[in-house]
Amino acid sequence: MTAPHAQPLLQVENLSKRFGGIVATENLALTVGTGELHAVIGPNGAGKTTLIAQLSGQLAPDEGRIRFDGQDITALPMHRRSRLGLARSFQITSLFLDLSVLDNVALAVQAHAGHSFRFWRDARSEPELRDPARAALDRVGLGARADRPASLLSHGEHRQLELAMALAGAPRMLLLDEPMAGLGPEESVRMVEMLRALKQELTILLVEHDMEAVFALADRVTVMVYGRVIASGAPDVIRADAAVREAYLGEAEGGAHG
Repeated sequence: MTAPHAQPLLQVENLSKRFGGIVATENLALTVGTGELHAVIGPNGAGKTTLIAQLSGQLAPDEGRIRFDGQDITALPMHRRSRLGLARSFQITSLFLDLSVLDNVALAVQAHAGHSFRFWRDARSEPELRDPARAALDRVGLGARADRPASLLSHGEHRQLELAMALAGAPRMLLLDEPMAGLGPEESVRMVEMLRALKQELTILLVEHDMEAVFALADRVTVMVYGRVIASGAPDVIRADAAVREAYLGEAEGGAHG
């Protein structure tokens, strides 16, 4: 387990977001230390995806501050945050299924580098795009699938490909929104192993329903209910917290999908 540094890489203060009368996040505070895998859990409607959207720059908060490596990024657009090293996996919601696996990641390298998509053939031929794309595919276990059309990959492999595309920009921190969703047992095991390897190199904020994966991977866990943080701490402390069990873990362990 990588011990987080004293200086937080990500610091969130009083983050609030409302949609009409619905409070998605309310005065939310969160810190993620450098080198830490920090999981955010909670039942559906807790505001987890809204939190990720605000951290990535997809949504602007109504109130509050977001700092990354000491810099206030609250007003920065997504591409500026990406340049600073903050990457969200699965923000690219549709893969280019007709292109090869390698071409998909090469295009992501091109986008992270600030190039336009003016000539797709560039991404297919230029070593400065293809070499980091191959390296990203190797990191997620898809190196052998590089030349296959993306359409021929399984759902789990699509998740791996999306993760490779997020890694293409050499981020310092990954925001992962439900990477285990829809995976079968073997694919889930593979994803956990991959994330365990990545946490040795990157800071990760993980939003996830799979409690087995959360407690296998997390250095710290934050629990959200109705847009608010009700607990945050080491996995063992969270697992034993009566309020947390009542709000979420008990129903999850009992078979309900929160």
